[in-house]
Amino acid sequence: MSTMPATHGHNVACCNIPPVVTSGYQPKGSYKEYDGMKTYHTGPSDATKGLVVIFDIFGYFDQTVQGADILATSSEQKYQVFIPDWFKGEPCPIEWYPPKTPEHQKNLGAFFVKNPPGGVADALPGFVEKLKAQHPEIKSWGLLGYCWGGKVVALTTSRDTNPFAVGAEIHPAMVDPSEAEGIRVPLILLASKEEPPETVAKFEANLKNAPAKHVETFGDQIHGWMAARADLSDPRVKEEYTRGYKVVLDFFAKNWS
Repeated sequence: MSTMPATHGHNVACCNIPPVVTSGYQPKGSYKEYDGMKTYHTGPSDATKGLVVIFDIFGYFDQTVQGADILATSSEQKYQVFIPDWFKGEPCPIEWYPPKTPEHQKNLGAFFVKNPPGGVADALPGFVEKLKAQHPEIKSWGLLGYCWGGKVVALTTSRDTNPFAVGAEIHPAMVDPSEAEGIRVPLILLASKEEPPETVAKFEANLKNAPAKHVETFGDQIHGWMAARADLSDPRVKEEYTRGYKVVLDFFAKNWS
């Protein structure tokens, strides 16, 4: 595991990320329906690689949607990006996390019981088949998840039913080193200062069957800095939000064939 300064960890030539919008972001994609789910779709229609993004528990926040647009068009390799709404329009209110009252704690617990990551991992292979039917131009699929979605990535890519060629876990929740042993595709994990360092290190050590890996801790960033909890009005957060996406895109460019 490594903690790198802002000037390291990515190949600047691989990416051309536009200036990150602090507030009032205008999405470049549109919302469509796939497999009965509202889904944000962005990226060039002729892109031959597709990336399914699993958002965090807070759903379609501007910071997450902007991240999808960055992933779609900021490197030489373009992607079609899909963010399905697994919560059916009922994401977790961001005021509940971190929980400040017993009621928040109770509500948060109930949300996770209703929306277990394993349920999404079970459904993803079928969802990808629906996407393939509607997008035959896409020849290879990747999976990226934030926080709760990071757990979905670990569960999905460690199974024999995994349909994805590459995986990315961004400040993942509930990191379980035992899941890393079953991952047999290139995997990148970007941790915040809040993921337990020893657990992240064990996860990295267990990625023995992954043909490529990159595990990095952004040591001054909170859990959620690349998604809904990103305070992009803070220059340092904005800097590391941008760098995080560069690191991901560089990993994809080198390891997603």
